[in-house]
Amino acid sequence: MSYRKLGRPSDHRRAMLRNLVTDFLRYERITTTEARAKEVRKIAEKMITLGKRGDLHARRQALAYILDESVVKKLFDDIAPRYKERNGGYTRIFKLGPRRGDGAPLAVIELV
Repeated sequence: MSYRKLGRPSDHRRAMLRNLVTDFLRYERITTTEARAKEVRKIAEKMITLGKRGDLHARRQALAYILDESVVKKLFDDIAPRYKERNGGYTRIFKLGPRRGDGAPLAVIELV
């Protein structure tokens, strides 16, 4: 299987990933579990690639996934131009160690 199920039904998983990607692009750095961070990376890199394209169709595709219009504006106006010369690899994941409550491995995902 090419994606992680993250222990959730498909609709809950999709909503959670949309929220995580929206927050990641808003704050440019979030702390979450390793598995979620790796899934967020896949989607976020695709969104940044859409931002680099910059045409209307790409903007509408991004708006269909990202929940906040101001985040899409930031993606197309601020984030994507930073990576104009870069072919992928826009994010970095740092492993932090286990979470205190349940021992889940934590990670920080940030823009390079």
